[in-house]
Amino acid sequence: MRSAGAVPAGNSTRSPGNIGLVADRWHVGFTDLSGGQGLLGQVEGRVSAAVATWLTARPAEWRNAVTHVAIDMCTVFRSAIRTALPHAVIVVDHFHLVQLANTKLAELRRRLTWKMRGRRGRAGDAEFDHRRLLRSNSEDLTDQQRSDLERDLKRTGTYGKHILAGWHAKEKLRRLLALARTNPARSQISHRLHAFYAWCADHAYLPELVTLAETIAAWWPQIEAFLLTGITNAKSEGTNRVIKLEARCAYGFRNTTNQRLRSRCATTRASRSRTIPA
Repeated sequence: MRSAGAVPAGNSTRSPGNIGLVADRWHVGFTDLSGGQGLLGQVEGRVSAAVATWLTARPAEWRNAVTHVAIDMCTVFRSAIRTALPHAVIVVDHFHLVQLANTKLAELRRRLTWKMRGRRGRAGDAEFDHRRLLRSNSEDLTDQQRSDLERDLKRTGTYGKHILAGWHAKEKLRRLLALARTNPARSQISHRLHAFYAWCADHAYLPELVTLAETIAAWWPQIEAFLLTGITNAKSEGTNRVIKLEARCAYGFRNTTNQRLRSRCATTRASRSRTIPA
């Protein structure tokens, strides 16, 4: 299993014509998810053609051995993988789905705060004071915290109830994603998916929930693949972090060849250490 993930390399280059202009260099990284090879390669440019070109340049035997590809919700990657690896199953990582749900909930809270108070939220506003509880997982809240959250938001009136509805939508999506690695039956998946869609449909007057439901529908085949396989791109995200830390330690790179070499060395230390005789 291998992953295509966007890697913000963390370095910058300055334009000769305008010394004040700084352009961040972006790379797409390919990481071995099933083995210990670490970073397999990088290409510059977050475009479908660059990703597809790197993949098609691999030997046919290598491409045929790739069965699953874990990515974040990026249509560029999905298009490239369908072109270069049409037989591979594309899997969407659940972290990005929960992150999206939390982002939509935060947008909903800020928008309704402006409508309700004519200003940004601040201490003393129920929705602002409980913003961390809104981001928290339901199972991580105590009974008292959950009771306070629901009571205080309902006291603010209709807008508070709408924010609470957004929180419940996020939790219904998380409940669906929790089926991963439990060998779920199709009926279980369908039941929880319907519960999520029905909740969003009942609150279709909240555009943030509509957008969230539409995104889930657009990526459902890849989300279902995650529920059935439990595959994530956690290794890819870890590789991205190592690459960014390497760039920060170097105070940025000006030489792209050196950047690739340093990134490769930093992300393959574990696999190389196993080949050194004792």
